[in-house]
Amino acid sequence: MGGRQRGLGLVALIVVLAIIVALALFAMKVVPSYLEFRAAKNAIDAIAREKPGASVGDIRRAFENRQAIDDINALKSTDLEITKDGNAVVISFAYRKEVQLFPNVGLYIDYNARAGGQ
Repeated sequence: MGGRQRGLGLVALIVVLAIIVALALFAMKVVPSYLEFRAAKNAIDAIAREKPGASVGDIRRAFENRQAIDDINALKSTDLEITKDGNAVVISFAYRKEVQLFPNVGLYIDYNARAGGQ
């Protein structure tokens, strides 16, 4: 006599695949926004490290150069907040990105970063 079969039924397989597809679509929408944020964060980190005593204009020009190379579109150099902490330069930014997930459904992501200082 045959024993009872165990395993994943067709309906359960379809549900699991639907969840995987939904997560993949979500990731494909959100990951590019995060990568752009990381590029901007890396840019201000490098500028703060390479130009510790630079003027505000020099820092903005350096960011514009990196912005063109790294394809950073979410920020402009005028969005950077540049201050001094003792002799060190502190560069920071904050912005909100809206990611359209589906028609009439979006996701707001608040990004902020700070580089430099003591």
